[in-house]
Amino acid sequence: MPSLLDQLVKKGILEKKKAASLEYEIKTSGQREEEVILKHNIVSEEALFNLKSENLKIPLKQPPLEDISSELLKLIPEDSATFYKMIPIGKKDKVLEVGMVYPEDLKSREALKFLARRQGLGYRIFLITPTFYKQVLKKYRTLGREVGRALEELETEIKPEKEKKAITEADLRRLVEEAPIAKIVAVLLRHAVEGGASDIHIEPTRENLRVRFRLDGVLHSSIFLPLRIHPAVVARIKILSRLKLDETRIPQDGRFSIQVGEDVVDFRVSTFPTSEGEKVAIRVLDPSRGMKSLDELGFHEEACQIIKEAIKKPYGSILATGPTGCGKTTTLYAILQLLNKEGVNIVTLEDPIEYYIEGINQSQIRPEIGYTFASGLRTVVRQDPDIIMVGEIRDPETASLATHAALTGHIVLSTIHTNNAVGVIPRLIDLGIEPYLIPPSLSIAIAQRLVRKLCPYCKKKVKAEGEAKKIIMKELNKLPERLRKKYVPQKSPLYIYKPQGCKKCRGEGYIGRIAVVEILKMTDQLSEIVLKRPSENEIIKEARRQGMIEMRQDGIIKVLQGITSLEEVLRVAAEV
Repeated sequence: MPSLLDQLVKKGILEKKKAASLEYEIKTSGQREEEVILKHNIVSEEALFNLKSENLKIPLKQPPLEDISSELLKLIPEDSATFYKMIPIGKKDKVLEVGMVYPEDLKSREALKFLARRQGLGYRIFLITPTFYKQVLKKYRTLGREVGRALEELETEIKPEKEKKAITEADLRRLVEEAPIAKIVAVLLRHAVEGGASDIHIEPTRENLRVRFRLDGVLHSSIFLPLRIHPAVVARIKILSRLKLDETRIPQDGRFSIQVGEDVVDFRVSTFPTSEGEKVAIRVLDPSRGMKSLDELGFHEEACQIIKEAIKKPYGSILATGPTGCGKTTTLYAILQLLNKEGVNIVTLEDPIEYYIEGINQSQIRPEIGYTFASGLRTVVRQDPDIIMVGEIRDPETASLATHAALTGHIVLSTIHTNNAVGVIPRLIDLGIEPYLIPPSLSIAIAQRLVRKLCPYCKKKVKAEGEAKKIIMKELNKLPERLRKKYVPQKSPLYIYKPQGCKKCRGEGYIGRIAVVEILKMTDQLSEIVLKRPSENEIIKEARRQGMIEMRQDGIIKVLQGITSLEEVLRVAAEV
């Protein structure tokens, strides 16, 4: 049978000289032929394994992951699946369908033959790709099963400790460094990352230790642990974050990084004393999920255009606003990616640095030693910056320094807390910024909220009727004329989409989140209004006259496009 390298040469995909070099690498490195070909990106994994399927005369089969149940996985133990690179992918009557990455391996076939005979089953072999194999292997590692094993180990190890009346700090430190506790924490972190959680909450109650993951903005209870391991779990996280182990009376903040799969993931830690003991909240800062473009975040075409016009100016501030956890910082990172060019000097002041960007000078503020946003800003302007990002404007001094930086030839990006985009101007005035300084310094204010995206596999198209139709038409009729023609139906019925729930979305009806936004642009007419110390209502009237798409209206458009549900938009975007 010809090798895969020979086949690729024959098809004209690979040169003979390169094939000889790869053959030598296979012999000297001990790696398999497929591993070396994929490492050098000669062809895609799918193309390579289709070729292998033709060679071996073994069909390539990769069923949907949700069809592979935990009961099916029990037919091949995890250690055998790991060692022989084979997994059960189906069962028809008394025949077990087995996916193998290397079906040509005789030892793997012998092992399969033994396992099938022991269970009184026949078997049929299929080819699977390494990626599919890894995805199925993860299903063996359910949170409950992995933590359960670690708890059994811990039970064995701590039995002698029962005779002691109290655990000293030295005992606690020793306990948390031992394998079971370290394993429990590592499993929780890995499952959070692999499951796409944004936060982990570890909360002591009177009966047990509750662990919850935040998925798509909603907290879900993931596992309950014995209350007696609470001090050890918290201590392990404190050691990773370099926090004070013996301080349990006041909150502490820290961060740490670990490798999960092929990525290094950062975790931001906050401890908080409660009546039942210390609660720990961990923000997952996964670089593979964090950096997105504006359109991926949910910014409509017109919003993207307004932002691109604002960053073309040589100076001025761009302020993102909204509640905690609404994606403000992620939006600023998306704008930074547009600005990050060879010819500019970008300096950031962050608390904390959420994602590292190549080519940008990022600095972590440390209020405990006097390095604040305000003190950092004074230093930053002496670093010859073109663009400055300040994590948050939260006090009059930072507001003043950021405003003056925007007036003196810098683009300034920052966040500020208000309910909507028009609230940014009164908030700046409250922070002591003179009204006459706002028009020349403020370019745009961006307000946003996050809504859950409907699952594309199970969402259901329905007619909008009754109250739902009334709400939608009310917002559509407030749209600027240019958009009203596009979205207001003339004679045809109004259709929206409803969440249903399926295996792919864990029965939730939603997968992922997207932003609903509004952007207030500084114009000559708005400048005149700002000079008179305006109220929010006066600014709203002017914004509507300019044709600003409000947050609720942006949400309604996304409802009609089938991106989210009406319930989600009404949950996050209030009527103005």
